Amino acid sequence: MNKSNNKLTVFFRGLKIQSRVIGALILRELHTRYGRENIGYLWIILEPMLFATGIGILHAGSKETEFSMTDIRPVPFAIVGYGTYIIFRNIVNRSSGTVEANAPLLYHRMVSLFDMLFARVILEAAGIICSVFILLFLSYCIGIGTLPARPVYLLLGQLYMTWLALAISIIVCAITYENSTIERLIHPMTYFCLPISAIFFMLEWVPEPYRQWLEWVPLAQCTEMVRYGQFEAASAKYFQFGYLSLSCAILTLIGLLSLRIVRKHITLN
Repeated sequence: MNKSNNKLTVFFRGLKIQSRVIGALILRELHTRYGRENIGYLWIILEPMLFATGIGILHAGSKETEFSMTDIRPVPFAIVGYGTYIIFRNIVNRSSGTVEANAPLLYHRMVSLFDMLFARVILEAAGIICSVFILLFLSYCIGIGTLPARPVYLLLGQLYMTWLALAISIIVCAITYENSTIERLIHPMTYFCLPISAIFFMLEWVPEPYRQWLEWVPLAQCTEMVRYGQFEAASAKYFQFGYLSLSCAILTLIGLLSLRIVRKHITLN
């Protein structure tokens, strides 16, 4: 009993230390990226808001669709779709070159490559998720949007997208280490993912057999989940928690194993 208690004490002590490390890395990233001039740290929310607002404005003049008798309206449709995809795009795009940019931090024994990536993911996801909810509220206030019908599902979809982006960003960080060719391909690849991410359409609109193919894409399932969270008329048939969890877990494991291999080749001068 004492041994198990000691192990738990050591575990929670280590968890507390790593939480402090990640908190410090988040503050460092905030200061490095945004500084304290102008509106400073508020850019973490305002920057994704500007992107999502632009997409929302483009859809504001859309004609009524077959869903005009439901609560699925163009502006919130664009906000939750593109706003959620920004989580994936930003996290994956910023993961390449992480080692080179933060190598001096590895002198500290408590700092790991995973800590660096995880801190960036928390920062990106928190800012984007806040911006999406703010835009949804503003669109509701001016009469062109609706409040989330199932806010828990909306948040869960964004968290799954964050987990998926984290897993892929770990893999990207590993494979782009000292490989500038692959690093240059990452940014366009995130745009090539747009057609299969379902941010511009719902799977219910897609005819077979293409719908069945898209149902295997975790990106599309995350998008369907946030749409189900936002709209009362959306369907829950096109996402599965078990499949998403398994996909993200496998990708995370592959990424962690890749990081472990890469760490052995990093030399600190």
